[in-house]
Amino acid sequence: MKVVVCGAGQVGFGIARHLAGEGNDVTVVDRDPSLMQRISDTLDVRPVLGHGGHPDVLETAGAAEADILIAVTASDEVNMVTCQVAKTLFNPRKTVARVRDRQYLTPRWQQLFNNDNTDGHGGIGIDVIISPETEVGNAVIRRLALPGAFDNASFCAGDVQLIGISIEEDCPVVDTPLNQLTGLFPDLGAIVVSIRRNGKLYVPRFDDTMEPGDEAYVVTSHKDTERTLKIFGHEERAAQRIVIMGGGNIGFQVARQLSLQGSRFAVSVIENREERARQIAEKLPRTVVLHGDCLTPEILVEAGVRSADLALGLTNDDQINILSTMLAGQEGSASGLCLINENSLQTLAGQFGMDAAINPRAITVSSVLSHVRRGRVKRVHAVGDAAAEVLEAEILDNSPLSGLKLRDAELPDGMRLGAIMRGRKLIMPRGGTDLRSGDIAVAFVMADILEDAEKLFSGETESA
Repeated sequence: MKVVVCGAGQVGFGIARHLAGEGNDVTVVDRDPSLMQRISDTLDVRPVLGHGGHPDVLETAGAAEADILIAVTASDEVNMVTCQVAKTLFNPRKTVARVRDRQYLTPRWQQLFNNDNTDGHGGIGIDVIISPETEVGNAVIRRLALPGAFDNASFCAGDVQLIGISIEEDCPVVDTPLNQLTGLFPDLGAIVVSIRRNGKLYVPRFDDTMEPGDEAYVVTSHKDTERTLKIFGHEERAAQRIVIMGGGNIGFQVARQLSLQGSRFAVSVIENREERARQIAEKLPRTVVLHGDCLTPEILVEAGVRSADLALGLTNDDQINILSTMLAGQEGSASGLCLINENSLQTLAGQFGMDAAINPRAITVSSVLSHVRRGRVKRVHAVGDAAAEVLEAEILDNSPLSGLKLRDAELPDGMRLGAIMRGRKLIMPRGGTDLRSGDIAVAFVMADILEDAEKLFSGETESA
């Protein structure tokens, strides 16, 4: 597959690294020489120095032969223009753009991106719009709903959950072989699909056990998610008193969604820009909004951090998020969660008062990859630093999986099915489970075999 990525920043680099690692033909376009030098030095991609919105640059990048063009520069306007120019002049099969400013995304202006040109007034040529702030805000809300999980994602319209669980010393199922969990809890809809041990992520054998210090990724039915967390030793109480540090787009999105749930949550927001703080206060009258620096202990105390169940570091600066969450913990916040973009800083999660971290870049990359995958892949969730993905994919008629029992499917090492949705019936797959055309499967797949996994679902051949 030929992909053109316009933008070599954190998100563009992550997308290019992921797709190039799978053997795709990737070209990256950016006008920043330092970013392009980094791309050239570290990735097996074709670099093109220039402005992604310029026709000659897109022509040089091979937009005319591209299956997908992805525009993820720092500028919404450049992303939109890039997609429009590409669609008009080169017509790639699909265009994807990152659009962050919600002014462009309000329902009132939805015709702006309407590609239907039948009336002569077609909109900007973008097939898929990715809104990182919305995606990250939703991820924070999902995390609040499952305080015992360090990672989670929904599949199959919410009927299936992926949860990441830290295995502690007092975990009731430590040293229990995975294949015995079904016997111990026969009615539990949960399957361990991966374990991270000593920094290495892998798909365990069914006779493997979990050890203290492991991180387990478990696919569960939605109705069994909380029970699964309890079985694995996590019964953390959901937060009710929340302090949000940072009132930017993400902080506002989270505060707004919490305010819509009425009196269930007591929320305070700290924002250092006076005008922005005033705007939030006007839009969210039930929320306490403070103008000040979240690195100032007095402001944190005024926001109620000493009685807070959770402090959320949601600014655009990793260091501020980390430090403010640490300070909140020192002042008495029961737990802390913050946004961290830099992979080198992700290891701080679980230390210094930060119970967990959310990686906005990984969330955005996951959103983009959902629209890049071949066949009938409906949803993608990147695990860790894209070392693996969880796919929601349809088994097509010509798939080599169709008509087999799972034990006979010969899945590649590094792949495990966690759930199957057949119509409205959820099946937790076992060795004797039939695999049928039309089934929607939720599968954990290591990054190095993603291409093989896609072909298993779609039935594509090498010549395709």
